[in-house]
Amino acid sequence: MPLVLLEYPADHVALLRMNRPEALNALNTATRVELVDHFRTLSEDDNVRCIVITGNEKAFVAGADLKEMADKGTVDMTLSKVRELWRVIAECPKPVIAAVNGFALGGGCELAMHADIIIAGENAKFGQPEVRVGIMAGGGGTQRLTRAVGKFKAMKMLLTGEPVSAAEAFEMGLASEVVADEQVLNRALEMANTIAALPPLAIRQTKEVILAGADCPLDAALTLERKAFDILFDTEDQKEGMRAFIEKRNPEFKGK
Repeated sequence: MPLVLLEYPADHVALLRMNRPEALNALNTATRVELVDHFRTLSEDDNVRCIVITGNEKAFVAGADLKEMADKGTVDMTLSKVRELWRVIAECPKPVIAAVNGFALGGGCELAMHADIIIAGENAKFGQPEVRVGIMAGGGGTQRLTRAVGKFKAMKMLLTGEPVSAAEAFEMGLASEVVADEQVLNRALEMANTIAALPPLAIRQTKEVILAGADCPLDAALTLERKAFDILFDTEDQKEGMRAFIEKRNPEFKGK
């Protein structure tokens, strides 16, 4: 049985469903590899313009699979290439939306933070509880969480291991929207459809500049923005979008 299900619920939209319900979708090696294989394929598929990733009503991803990790040593962890797998997801050029119900803990919270937009259910829980089992966040949690919510809120989560509610996550900047639990996936797909209908090259450049510019001095980041802005004036979608606006019709973007 697949550990990650791939569906195409609408034109240009891919949906990845974590599929280890018996383990609250915990990330073991097989699940990580399967998830990353999907991301590699979808990143190269020109027909896909937006990716949604979700779990089930109980858990987005409840963390890493501790049964698999408990007896490993330093060499085992180094050779596991886990960070290389995370990098594939981080470098996905397509917009990624995380639709989070239930637990998003440890590696699950880190997976959600690899997305560009997080839609959370009212009863979702976000947390980095690794310190409670003798380790620390290792999938980007210390860095992505701090960048998302600031030092003091990140320190509280990472040093206590205590989870936060969806409302708290939204207030601190860890979630884009909070909706009723039963509306999470519908809202994520609605947003994905909106993004997928827009010019793919402009969307791709926007994501690339935001992520690259976040770690640059402002002047360098603004230079990246200006260059990307100028490049888009050589695309067919720019001509189509502006003509459609002037002609008061709906544009048809082709990603060219």
